Amino acid sequence: MGEFRLKESILKRVEKPSRYVGGEYGVRKKSKADFNYCICFPDVYEVGMSNLSIRIVEEVISRVDGAVCDRCFAPWDDLGKELKKEGELLTSLDLKMPLKDFDMVGFTLQYEMSFTTILYMLDLAGIPLKREERGEDYPIIQAGGPCAVNPEPLADFIDLFVIGDGEDSMRELTELKLKLKGVSKSRFLIEASKIQGVYVPSLVEVKYKENGLIEGFSIKEPIKKALCADLDKAPFPPSQAVANCESVFDRAVIEVMRGCYRGCRFCQAGFIYRPVRARGVKTLTEQACSLIKNTGFDEVGLNSLSTGDYPNLKELIKELKENLPEDVSLALPSLRLDSFDGEFVQETRKSSLTFAPEAGTQRLRDVINKDITEEDVERGLNMAFDNGYTGIKLYFMFGLPTETDEDIIGICNIVDKIRKIYSANPQRARRLRISVSASTFIPKPFTPFQWERQIGEEEVSRKVELLRSRLFHKNTYLSWNDFALSQMEAVIARGDRKIGKVLQKAYEKGCYLDGWTDKFNPTLWNEAFLETGVDKEFYTRELGEDEILPWDFIDIFVDKKFLLNERKKAYSATVTGSCKSGCKGCGIQKVYGCNL
Repeated sequence: MGEFRLKESILKRVEKPSRYVGGEYGVRKKSKADFNYCICFPDVYEVGMSNLSIRIVEEVISRVDGAVCDRCFAPWDDLGKELKKEGELLTSLDLKMPLKDFDMVGFTLQYEMSFTTILYMLDLAGIPLKREERGEDYPIIQAGGPCAVNPEPLADFIDLFVIGDGEDSMRELTELKLKLKGVSKSRFLIEASKIQGVYVPSLVEVKYKENGLIEGFSIKEPIKKALCADLDKAPFPPSQAVANCESVFDRAVIEVMRGCYRGCRFCQAGFIYRPVRARGVKTLTEQACSLIKNTGFDEVGLNSLSTGDYPNLKELIKELKENLPEDVSLALPSLRLDSFDGEFVQETRKSSLTFAPEAGTQRLRDVINKDITEEDVERGLNMAFDNGYTGIKLYFMFGLPTETDEDIIGICNIVDKIRKIYSANPQRARRLRISVSASTFIPKPFTPFQWERQIGEEEVSRKVELLRSRLFHKNTYLSWNDFALSQMEAVIARGDRKIGKVLQKAYEKGCYLDGWTDKFNPTLWNEAFLETGVDKEFYTRELGEDEILPWDFIDIFVDKKFLLNERKKAYSATVTGSCKSGCKGCGIQKVYGCNL
């Protein structure tokens, strides 16, 4: 097969051919090596190019002598159809190698609705979907990322998972593959399973009861997540490829810290990324300066789950201002109202701000442990309005545990209060625009709410109508997500190995790129459930606290007893304070000195 870049006849027939040609400014030069790895992002190029994790994986592997890391992104369906029609295989972006010729192909699992896209990419690459159907001639298929904390829905397709941080585990995997070059897959997988964070599904059997619940796993010790203790010493790319077309975030990105001091009971990331680890100001300043110098971007994103909680944020902003060119601005996503500061507003000035109160009343915010008060809201908004902001985006959830109609109406009350705060100052002459976005609550593994049920479509529709009937102000806009999409995300998130049958059947029916609204087809998904005999509602029901859960053999170092106690506290609307106010005994302190 010739180089993909020469297939102009194909590129001329697809949308955005710049997605597929590679050769970006700043891209790392590569050549085939003793160990050839390809990191795949199961979504389109412009989404994947904004993802920091694939750049970190590329940096980690590229630092190992004798190894190379290439990239691949999911083709839009126009190119996918062209590849099938022309009999061409999916290739990597830089080396133009067919994926099936790599030693290992890895997928980053950022979103449950990307799982069928993994099957799509394997199929386009000419790689059998099921791991048991892949012989020695095919690459080892690996996966990692946040969704890997429940690997079971993909267990039939993936040879090995990396659970937790990838900096050390991916280096160890690379070194092991180089050391065991030429050995059988089965031998390599057995040796790989000894690395912390590595899970090999073929080595673990799952037994089920007649009622569909799990009876047990054939595993002696839980799979302990990989944990990168010192981010200052961790590999971080000094440059990044500048996308050939506009990406979701066209800017340089540094990770200021990993983990979150808060304990929002619905938030999976807040638990699976424990403990909090912050990079030093000196490290971050050097990383930002290097990225700007090597890319020419005019903006640096300070990324974390809650950037406003970074311990030395003011010092960091000061150092960045002094060391970066004057025309480079800073982006601080993930700011909370209670960590909002006028100085940050000045440095990240935009026309609109985004906040996530999540719930409409203080009672429900206490239930979910979203420790934001009405006073925090008023103070933060006044500060924003005084600095010229005229747009507010608010994010809420439907269907949270203990939610009542009063909590839904509370969303409208917050909107009314925002308008009053804005109009209280006559100098604010411009019209205020408020966008309210509501999504259906999705119970996720390793959270205190992992046992909760997800509400049904009728309940969601009624809550939406309740909101619509009261949000009638001009320049107030309400949007809500597709219930069927949220339901499918919940099913996969809490799924077991039986969901693998559904994923394969759904893909065979044409389901992939399901995170895109215009590509998601609930009718085809429903047919897949019917034809495989799998009941969706089995996975959206309230789970028993004594059940063995599909992910119970994974150890993220947060005790199950702690999660159960947090669930109990939720039902009494009792708040658990931030880690900064003292150790809460979640379990991570037993294996890691949190140094709080």
